[in-house]
Amino acid sequence: METESEPYVRLATLRQLHQVMADMNTARSLADTLQTVADGVVSGLGYELACVNLVRPDGDLVVAAFSGNSAAEALITGRVGSRESWDRRLSMGKQWGELRFIPHTEGWILDEDDVPQWFTAGPPPRFEDEWHPADRLFAPMYATGSSGGELLGVISVDRPRNGRIPGAWGREALQMYAFQAAIAISNARLRSNMQRALVRLEREQQALRASEESFRQAFEYAPSGMAIAEMGGDQHGRILRTNDALCRLLGRPASAMRRYSFSDLVHPEDIGTLLRTSAEGGRAELRLCRRDGTYVWVSLRNSVVADAADGPRFLLTHVEDIEERKRRELQLAHRASHDSLTGLPNSAELRARLAARLCRRPQEPGPSAIDSLDAAYGDHRAAPDAAGIGYDFGAPVPHQSNLYEGFDGFDHHVHVVAPEHDENSGADNGTKGLAVLFCDLDGFKSINDRFGHNAGDAVLIEVARRLTSVVRDGDTVARLGGDEFVVLADGLGREDAQDLAVRLRNAIIPPIRVDGRAVRVGASFGIGWAHCGMTAEEVLQSADQRMYVEKRSRSKQHRRAG
Repeated sequence: METESEPYVRLATLRQLHQVMADMNTARSLADTLQTVADGVVSGLGYELACVNLVRPDGDLVVAAFSGNSAAEALITGRVGSRESWDRRLSMGKQWGELRFIPHTEGWILDEDDVPQWFTAGPPPRFEDEWHPADRLFAPMYATGSSGGELLGVISVDRPRNGRIPGAWGREALQMYAFQAAIAISNARLRSNMQRALVRLEREQQALRASEESFRQAFEYAPSGMAIAEMGGDQHGRILRTNDALCRLLGRPASAMRRYSFSDLVHPEDIGTLLRTSAEGGRAELRLCRRDGTYVWVSLRNSVVADAADGPRFLLTHVEDIEERKRRELQLAHRASHDSLTGLPNSAELRARLAARLCRRPQEPGPSAIDSLDAAYGDHRAAPDAAGIGYDFGAPVPHQSNLYEGFDGFDHHVHVVAPEHDENSGADNGTKGLAVLFCDLDGFKSINDRFGHNAGDAVLIEVARRLTSVVRDGDTVARLGGDEFVVLADGLGREDAQDLAVRLRNAIIPPIRVDGRAVRVGASFGIGWAHCGMTAEEVLQSADQRMYVEKRSRSKQHRRAG
């Protein structure tokens, strides 16, 4: 067609166009039809490249077929462009009937959208109607043949063989071709749906007539759970059949199981794992709900049961009880992160929890930043209050040039800040922060020396219990090692933290019964404040320093008495 000139068109060109349209309507499947549409643009309409973008059920368009360049085909076939970007393209540029032509002088604004495209190189135009490598020509395909109908897809063309922007005949031919392509695609979809329905009906009738005894026995009498589930469509994952082992495992009768899909039974936290496994087949470990509301850990393995005529149809699911193994894994994980004597989080777990709340960037200071920072990072050698508790005011602010080094941003991070004092009243200004209370027992060494390590261990266990009984749910009580404990308490003001330290000391002071005798230990507390810009180690060191300030400020007798 590249040599045609209006109003004269060669008969051979019309025959060629008629042939590619006939080929579209004789394709055997939807995939064949789409590829035939793309090939017909290249062989019958005189373009070197053609792409068919098909509308998916969610409205976005996927590159379903490509013709003319194998490298470009490998690059963009299967890629998806959003409906929003496509609507934008089809609403701009020049309107040639139903066609849309976007010249290179306007197309640059589309370079950043998500529509898959290829780029061809070439010299700039030498004359007005010469095709430019960046020109774009789209032929929408509508269900009713016009823009008033449902959009089925878009044909994209590039590089006319005559090197010129299509004239009236070329435009009319492309528009007519897109109209016929829409009909062919609609028919192919209809044929595919009808064939699928007929094959499904025939398969169901055959299933009723055939016993498939070998499979039935393997399925029904398997020692572990087995299920057959629907695959694809609105009923994806719906359980069609289960064996006795699975019913016993979940405590549900087979008739009740058929009312569920696996997504109804899986733990909410494991739904993503289930969807990934059931979409492609594979293995996953997740939790399923029993009839009594408890969850059991299972290893779930899916196999896709395919049919040559209909494609993937069912999921054959194997369910194995792994509750005992998971329990052992959780026990091992707990032992790795918790102190073996007291059961409290250990030093590594404490640092991990603290570090999870911090980032390298402190919250940007407000208008009163200088005053706030003075209050937050003031003299750490301040004397303890009347109750004998030292209060840490943090570590020095890191040098400004190091705050953002290697930092990509915390868009959703809630910054940890230290509570501030009101300069006039000295009271809290309402700011809440993450308090770190460092506790060191007083008099513990003498108990170890006099009564032995067993007595010392009993004291540590009781101290851990008492500390845990004082703090709130969600607070962390950890043992660093020896007779050192740390409490992380979030959402406290400075007065709240002082009060908590007093209550923790008062809980430790009462005598502890060990092997029929009463022993007493005291406790020294240092209060530090975590804030972004510090590391977990810096926060703990700061609280540790405040604890030693308090310990040195109290007499030995006073410490022993608590």
